[in-house]
Amino acid sequence: MTRAGFAALIGEPNAGKSTLLNRMVGAKVSIVTHKVQTTRARIRGVAIEGESQIVFVDTPGLFRPRRRLDRAMVAAAWGGASDADVIVLLIEAHRGITPGVEAILEQLKDRGGKAPVALAINKIDRVQSEVLLGLTQKMNDRFAFTETFMISAEKGHGCDTLKAWIAGVLPEGPWLYPEDQIADLPLRMIAAEMTREKLTLRLHQELPYQLTVETESWEERKDGSVKIDQLVYVMRDGHKGIVLGNKGETIKAVGKAAREELEEFLGNRVHLFLQVKVRPGWLEEAERYSEMGLDFRDGDG
Repeated sequence: MTRAGFAALIGEPNAGKSTLLNRMVGAKVSIVTHKVQTTRARIRGVAIEGESQIVFVDTPGLFRPRRRLDRAMVAAAWGGASDADVIVLLIEAHRGITPGVEAILEQLKDRGGKAPVALAINKIDRVQSEVLLGLTQKMNDRFAFTETFMISAEKGHGCDTLKAWIAGVLPEGPWLYPEDQIADLPLRMIAAEMTREKLTLRLHQELPYQLTVETESWEERKDGSVKIDQLVYVMRDGHKGIVLGNKGETIKAVGKAAREELEEFLGNRVHLFLQVKVRPGWLEEAERYSEMGLDFRDGDG
């Protein structure tokens, strides 16, 4: 009997959700950076475990929203969790029960439906075993988790056990996706996310949330290569200069890194062209939100 369903990974920004998703799926579908809030859309990765097909919903990190984009991201995160067949709350072993984790637990009590909720304590290599046991006890005192897992998403410890458990609790039914499909995001959006990751890594503190990337055109050529044109939207003229860099060095390095990763991902040659545009109000444009897989109305205060 086959099983299939949705598994939502929830947690604070930087808890390791994207790293865990990529490990479960075995391919890089959700961008991983050390910046918080880098996952904007509900990226789904598809994993096969035995006779089960697990569709992972990688939600934006849950935090206190201040701007429209923040509010839309948090709404997407809870939307992903409420639609899921199973929920996994990821927390960091060394940070323990932070105010953010407290807030998520409160929301889980209010919003929690019938879906089983597992606790996954990540980054277990950073603390002693007695700390882990204490944290497990405290968390389970606060919420009735179905199961608790100790994992290291980065190193892979405990991830197979977690994956097998998720596969076992999904509802019986036919698979939702063809076997060879790893993400339901259009390739154009995955390509935009890859470029945005490279920009985020390269620019560090300078303007990570003030830019977005859109894939404007995607042309598959007769020789098998792909020509991709992307627009990088920034808020101010000064930001454009930062993204371009001295003599265009920054954007050139970003384009090269994104192109190489895209070639590896697609298995084809890629011709990537990046253009930087100043668009002061992009954070308030509904169109930009749908490009990111978010609902503009969710951002209404």
